[in-house]
Amino acid sequence: MPHQIEFPVRSTDLDFIGHVNNAKYLEYMEWARFDWLWQTGLTLDELQRRAIMPVVVNITINYRKELRIHEQVVARTSAVKLGEKSFVIRHELFNQEERLVADADVTMVMIDAHSRRATEMPAELRKALSAELAQQ
Repeated sequence: MPHQIEFPVRSTDLDFIGHVNNAKYLEYMEWARFDWLWQTGLTLDELQRRAIMPVVVNITINYRKELRIHEQVVARTSAVKLGEKSFVIRHELFNQEERLVADADVTMVMIDAHSRRATEMPAELRKALSAELAQQ
């Protein structure tokens, strides 16, 4: 089952046309990604303690429908692919009417904070990704 969080569109999310700015969709996905990681126990403090960082290396996004002020956004995050040092997750953003407004596949690589080189991902993240992939 995909991870899910909800939040409202705020006035500061809008562009001059009056709908959500395209960059904000990516920010919404980032909020979902951090919350999803924290649910595995990998809080920012824990990542810093271990000196590892998940780094986005690719995003392929589709903008499907505009969002407007005060709409409620539902962000769902699910696993797509698991590698040795990388993984792919999918974010889907829905409005309160359950219409898909944007989706993206995000490729991330775990890196060592000191060497800035790819490193193996934590066991709990690998376990969470594997379990989700097995349910699909």
